Amino acid sequence: MKQRTQEMFDSFFDRWPALAPDRDTILKAYEMILTTYRAGGKLLLCGNGGSCADCDHIAGELMKGFLLRRPLTDEQKDAFVKAGGERGAQIAEKLQQGLPAIALLAHPALVTAFMNDVDPDLIYAQQVIGYGRPGDLLIGISTSGNAKNVAAAVIAARAAGVAALGLSGRDGGELARLCDVCLVMPEHETYRIQEYHIAVYHLLCAAVESELFEH
Repeated sequence: MKQRTQEMFDSFFDRWPALAPDRDTILKAYEMILTTYRAGGKLLLCGNGGSCADCDHIAGELMKGFLLRRPLTDEQKDAFVKAGGERGAQIAEKLQQGLPAIALLAHPALVTAFMNDVDPDLIYAQQVIGYGRPGDLLIGISTSGNAKNVAAAVIAARAAGVAALGLSGRDGGELARLCDVCLVMPEHETYRIQEYHIAVYHLLCAAVESELFEH
């Protein structure tokens, strides 16, 4: 782990001391995401309500620069010049390297069709089967840990050879039982659990970015 990444973790637990007992589990979550990207995999994200918004938020931090600029490599820039000449060079200077992440409620036609025609509890499971490949990682977010559609997505992930990381609260619910790793926030009120979730996934996004990019 880079020194700056280590400092991120140290600073985080200084600011969020209630999560200090969960340090090892949070590090496992970080390692799961890092391993996924180093192996060429992608993240699939699902949740409901505020947790659905968190999924979009996570994808937004990963698919472009978060704390770092993430410029394209020289090899990538050369490919843009070959593809588009001067205009290609201009495009390449503005683009940033992305870490592939798909929020599974981002396809309303697909989701509503499956809800109406098949089963609303399986809207995420269907997409996990469609998108997921061994080496990918599903992140399921549910403050109770018991969201039926998120739990079904985790079962689909296990069937497809996709690893599963849960973010929950209270006693962890079904996600704590089903996921490979589940981060259970030390709160019972939904909004407080979500406050912890935001802090944790910001840390995870920043730390993974720090390890994979120099600037």
